[in-house]
Amino acid sequence: MRTPRSSKVAIHLVTPEYPPAVGGVGDYTRGEEVHVWCPPDGKRDASDRFIVHPDLGRFGGNDLERAGKLLDAFDAPRRVIVQWVPHAYGRRAMNLTFCVWLWKRALRGDRIELMVHEPFLMFWEGTWRQTAAALVHRVMTLILLQAARQVWVSIPAWERMWKPYLLGRPVPFRWLPIPTSLRVPSQIEVSKVRQRLTADSGPVVGHFGTYGSAVTSMLLEILPAILAEPAKPRVLLIGAGSEDFLPRLLSRCPDSRDAVRATGFVPDDALSGYVAACDLLVQPYPDGISARRTSAMAGLFLGVPIVTTKGRLTEAFWEKSGAVRLAPVGDRATFLGHVQQLLEHPDARRQLAGRARALYDETFDVRLTVAALKTAA
Repeated sequence: MRTPRSSKVAIHLVTPEYPPAVGGVGDYTRGEEVHVWCPPDGKRDASDRFIVHPDLGRFGGNDLERAGKLLDAFDAPRRVIVQWVPHAYGRRAMNLTFCVWLWKRALRGDRIELMVHEPFLMFWEGTWRQTAAALVHRVMTLILLQAARQVWVSIPAWERMWKPYLLGRPVPFRWLPIPTSLRVPSQIEVSKVRQRLTADSGPVVGHFGTYGSAVTSMLLEILPAILAEPAKPRVLLIGAGSEDFLPRLLSRCPDSRDAVRATGFVPDDALSGYVAACDLLVQPYPDGISARRTSAMAGLFLGVPIVTTKGRLTEAFWEKSGAVRLAPVGDRATFLGHVQQLLEHPDARRQLAGRARALYDETFDVRLTVAALKTAA
């Protein structure tokens, strides 16, 4: 049975993950009236205002052929926006079949748009297998850019990295900042979290993330020193992976066992209460804060002061806006100096929180994302 049409051109969003799958890419798919095409574990939430098609299987040839026939049931022109993360489409991050499928759909008249969350692996940054995958990623990029009529990038740096693979083809690039999927929590929710953390009025220092090895190595250098601060802060580790990281942290500072808590995975509807309960977030990133960091977006949106790192991917507006405190990657002393100063001065925290929320409203709010997608249609 054919799907009912509207007078507007439908947006078909192809994504490698969709809630309840965990991840920033899946979070980004919420909020617009679109058709979402995703793997079988994607489920429509009662609050969603669009149709979810969990028909992409494992992104193999047969899966794509079946999904293509279902997509063809919609009237042309079909606008297909693909959330691109090379390692998310199966085949050990080397799914050339998927890229060719998109190219063929472009030849048949579909308008293919790419939302680049991650561009490709770098050469010589790991094993020879990773270097081989990096080469295949360049081939995939060439195919994708022959299919695309518009490229959106989560940070401006990806445009510089992808443009050489256009081979002279005039495809427009545009930065599309990624909003958070969180809501503003009630004061009751925040108070309950803080009551579970501390019986006194001491500050709560949080970290929100997925606790990958590159970030946890930085946290292990920072958090023990923070726990030793005279302000006697509590540390709240938020997010999937935090429970596994907790024993590693406590092995460095066993006397702080009562001052550290880990939430483990927290669903979206409760997550904002944990983030907002923090007086300060410490968010070190090995390549620096950038617009693609959805964990930082949560703090900006909720007006929580952030101390973070400045690196090769950090855009100029972070420093210009004064919305976060920045320390160069690897500069532990400057990072801890920012933390100490903010813990000692509540007024400085409030001022930083205000600038954080202002930057979010001016740069990352979902209304800006929606407006950009509409103007490009």
